Amino acid sequence: MVRAVLDSSPNAVVAIDRDQTVLVWNAAAEALFGWSAADVLGRRAPIVPEELAAEHHAALERVRTGGQVSLRTKRARADGGVLDVRADISALRVGCATAGYVCVYHLVQADHAAKSRLARRARLVRRLTDVVGDINAELELPAVLDRISASLTELTGADAGGFVLIEGDRLRLVSTYRLPDSLKDATTDLDTSLVGTLLRTGRTVLLESAGLDRLVWARLKGLHTIALGLAAVGGRPYGALYALFAKRKPGHLELELLELLAGHAGIAVGNAVAYQEAVRQRAHERAVFDASADGIAVLDGDGRVLRWNPAAAELTAVSAEEVIGGPPPFPLPGPGEKVTHQLPSGRWLDVVCARIEETGELVVDFRDVTAAKELEEAKDLFLATTSHELRTPITVVRGFAGTLDARWDKLSDAERRSAVHTIAERAKSLGSLMDHLLLGARAGAEEQVVGDEPFDLAERLHAATLGLPVLSDRHRIEVGIAVGLPWVMGDPLATDIVLGQLLENAFKYSPQGGLISVGAWRENGGVVVVVDDEGVGIAPADRERIFERFVQVETGDRRRFGGVGLGLYIVRSLARAQGGEVSAHPRPGGGTRMKLQLRSASTIGSDTPVR
Repeated sequence: MVRAVLDSSPNAVVAIDRDQTVLVWNAAAEALFGWSAADVLGRRAPIVPEELAAEHHAALERVRTGGQVSLRTKRARADGGVLDVRADISALRVGCATAGYVCVYHLVQADHAAKSRLARRARLVRRLTDVVGDINAELELPAVLDRISASLTELTGADAGGFVLIEGDRLRLVSTYRLPDSLKDATTDLDTSLVGTLLRTGRTVLLESAGLDRLVWARLKGLHTIALGLAAVGGRPYGALYALFAKRKPGHLELELLELLAGHAGIAVGNAVAYQEAVRQRAHERAVFDASADGIAVLDGDGRVLRWNPAAAELTAVSAEEVIGGPPPFPLPGPGEKVTHQLPSGRWLDVVCARIEETGELVVDFRDVTAAKELEEAKDLFLATTSHELRTPITVVRGFAGTLDARWDKLSDAERRSAVHTIAERAKSLGSLMDHLLLGARAGAEEQVVGDEPFDLAERLHAATLGLPVLSDRHRIEVGIAVGLPWVMGDPLATDIVLGQLLENAFKYSPQGGLISVGAWRENGGVVVVVDDEGVGIAPADRERIFERFVQVETGDRRRFGGVGLGLYIVRSLARAQGGEVSAHPRPGGGTRMKLQLRSASTIGSDTPVR
């Protein structure tokens, strides 16, 4: 069974013992590297280019001391070619002991293809958002259905589309796109239709390629596949969207978009039906108006509020008594358009409106989209944090491991122990950081998830600066910590990240070398840490902008150092989450001073430890 699993893997799986003798070489490895299992089992695989041997050994050493390694590198083929691959390396454990290593390889082109698919999905989902706004802006049912059918082909790439209504035990085709108009109002039995099959499965989407020639949709020349999505209103099946394919093949992304559009179509159709019913039957208007979960307002021809439902009052925190007779507390879009507006309370609204031709009034519909915006921002921050901040501890571990590998015999025993200690500390920090990031992602928190406990800042400073002198021949490091420095309140791991980023920046932005000075002392009831460098400095106008997300200074020498502009944004976020602050200042004599302020534990309670 294990052999079948390995041979079914699309990725090359290579297992080696601690002497790098090959233990496992699956079918994908044979295809990728060109050597058969018989060629390499029981000996070292000749896939690591000589110039990358040190990198390979450092990665194995990193895995041996705990954790995993994922890196982009190059590997040799049997035909003499060189492959650009992604290598994911983990320990092969027998009990608690490391017996070897498992290396999983795949071509970097596969990563690019996956990113391309994700980018395409993101574009289509963004377009779906616009389409939903357009659909919701329409209040006439025929127009809503026509827009749904047209949007269906745009999003899924279908060659034609249609919408059917469920009317008792029958289906009626009420809207088509790129199909003959003569098909409209065609009916069929629900139980024998594809919609009936879909309802019996309990699913919301269905893909069918058999028996299509007997269906009305066969009027589309070359039809080979139908994708079907169920639209519900009020939790009950209302109709279905048909995506018809005569040229290309639909995939899982097309089905996903069809399902999403079908869900929104049900909402849009429900809104249209509700509005039409409100116009036709004034007797039922109040029930529909007051029961809506969306905010709804009715305005006269001059834009003054006539009606204001309970949801509108709840969303805007403005009562009907306050707003009736005046303008609404947000700008109005044109008919068929949408406006996204933020209220003074911080809540975001999507606003659409439509004119009632019979009365000249405007019906305005608005809903709370704050949660959606916050979720998108939380995803952005999580991805940014994982891609940028995880690199710092990994870089330090890789650097020290490489130093040990290359200079083992030249280092003293104390230096080797110091390097190994730093690697262990960074590996521990990396694991804790992953726990925090995952917790924050699951919680969807508005701010960084950090602890609040007393800890020894002096100890963290010593750990952060330990071994730094050996990383650069051009820089000098001085550490000055005031005697009796009190412990601080906050999160030790978050503080490690902050200190590591500030020190990394000090090295990065002083490329000519010079003194990097780290100091800590009491100040204004708290504790201050400063990191000084003799580098390129920061222009006065940019000393606040550098803490904004994705900001890169456009002028001066700093621009040449690149980067995506996330490090200091995350530093300030973590500092503030602990009740602290971080700021940038000019260093006397040139360069930059980064100042970190933290709460002193000695001011929290009389029994708090003081160093």
